[in-house]
Amino acid sequence: MIKAWLNNYPINVSDEVILNGTNSLTELFHETVVKFKNKIAFTNFDEKLTFSDIDQKSRDFAAYLQKELGVKKGDRIALMCPNILAFPIAMWGIIRTGAVQVNVNPSYTARELKHQLNDAQVDVIVIFLASMPTLNDIIDDITIKNIITVNADDSTNNEVNFPNVENNTVKSTPFEVALSLGHYLSFDEPILQTNDLLFLQYTGGTTGLSKGAMLTHGNLIANIFQYKEFARNQINMGQEIVLTVLPMYHIFALMANTLCYFFCGAKNILVTDPRDMNHLLFLWQNNPITFFTGVNTLFNSLLNVPNFDMANFSSLKLTIGGGAAVQQTVADKWQKVTGCRLNEGYGLSETSPILTLNFGCKKGYSNGIGTPLPSTNISIRDDLGAKVPQGSSGELCAKGPQIMAGYWQDLQATSECMTVDGYFKTGDIAMLDEHGFFHIVDRKKDMVIVSGFNVYPNEIEDEISKMRGVLESACIGVEDDKTGEAVKLFIVKKNQSITKSDVVSFCRQQLVAYKVPKHISFIEALPKSSVGKILRRSLK
Repeated sequence: MIKAWLNNYPINVSDEVILNGTNSLTELFHETVVKFKNKIAFTNFDEKLTFSDIDQKSRDFAAYLQKELGVKKGDRIALMCPNILAFPIAMWGIIRTGAVQVNVNPSYTARELKHQLNDAQVDVIVIFLASMPTLNDIIDDITIKNIITVNADDSTNNEVNFPNVENNTVKSTPFEVALSLGHYLSFDEPILQTNDLLFLQYTGGTTGLSKGAMLTHGNLIANIFQYKEFARNQINMGQEIVLTVLPMYHIFALMANTLCYFFCGAKNILVTDPRDMNHLLFLWQNNPITFFTGVNTLFNSLLNVPNFDMANFSSLKLTIGGGAAVQQTVADKWQKVTGCRLNEGYGLSETSPILTLNFGCKKGYSNGIGTPLPSTNISIRDDLGAKVPQGSSGELCAKGPQIMAGYWQDLQATSECMTVDGYFKTGDIAMLDEHGFFHIVDRKKDMVIVSGFNVYPNEIEDEISKMRGVLESACIGVEDDKTGEAVKLFIVKKNQSITKSDVVSFCRQQLVAYKVPKHISFIEALPKSSVGKILRRSLK
């Protein structure tokens, strides 16, 4: 297979990684906590945990799960917490028992939570106390046997301004009590292999009920090794300072920030409330951050915070955007303000998640989602599964050791997402350009068809982002008697004086007539997921 993208690989980076010899994340964990034992691993609200602290506390929690609750290898345990110090402790405790961690958004509605817990057949849940009312609403409709509640200030000595909600409906054990009990219990660490399940990572469910992507120890080990090889020129072991604003229950921050940089011996600054822009500004001003991940809306929000451009970015080496398309105007402004290039990445929950990264090339060409990580193959295919010529659009299909084992208890969905030759069908429309860079054209299901012409919302949104007075926008297709579908654009104003006719005039300068929005709505805010991804389905 000719890999047109290899000419764009960073210097000294191999196009393959060797994965033999590492059987589980716990093996990497034990090596890491010994190597960096006295260094700070995680901080939150000025409290700190060293690598030795994570080792001891996660062992105590694992012992509690194993000896007190009877958790066995393969059992599913839900972790429903924001970015607080209890998260990495609970995560490593769960992993060390050999259980499968089911990552849950603490802002889920009762309907979403009920589906996920029942689908994963969860017996134990570690839950943020503020989310308990939601769990109480469905407690009679799920099979939860044990509840462990986490306070925002667990494992810290500071007062934190988050609500503590009393739970009078369900018997539960506080996280700190579980740690205390586990401290005096023995723990028998199971033998784990690469094909053992590690996470059930539920997809967003944009086409219906969410599905659990089965991610193995081998999947995450592969993606960690792939990323570390690709970014080897930007990583200094034991010296990195990571700012984690994206939630750790989301696969992007879970793999990159929480796992990969943990194994790099990094100091990880956890942000519990990503909406507190003043706190984010304070963190940027008072920490020599070297690595930062975000989504387009987060970068855009930070760039619009007064005095953000006055922060010290001299230590920032690597910024990666993912989760949704990064707009070129946002990327350009980020580089201008911080002096650090915004590198776009691409992946999905089903791919652990990273498939491609764009670090640019010697010629300076920088658009698109970049090149596949080492040991990753990308194939662009048409609706019949045939490969399309370079430069043509088609569905992005991927093969590599980071691809999931399948969807949890859904053989049909697993079969439907795979090609006969073993490629995972992402559902994204992409193309490989003449420079050897991949580009996402749009989500297959988000594509709008106007009079037989394909219109991709990303293109419309990218253009309108260049208009002064527009903060952000989202584009969808709506039914139309004449054209089948028509383009509808939702806009959040930055300048209240702009009008619909202003928007149409601007679009007509850059877009062919059938792409110009027929309907325009000005709204106060766009609906977004917990990581800031705009939810077009909610607009529909």
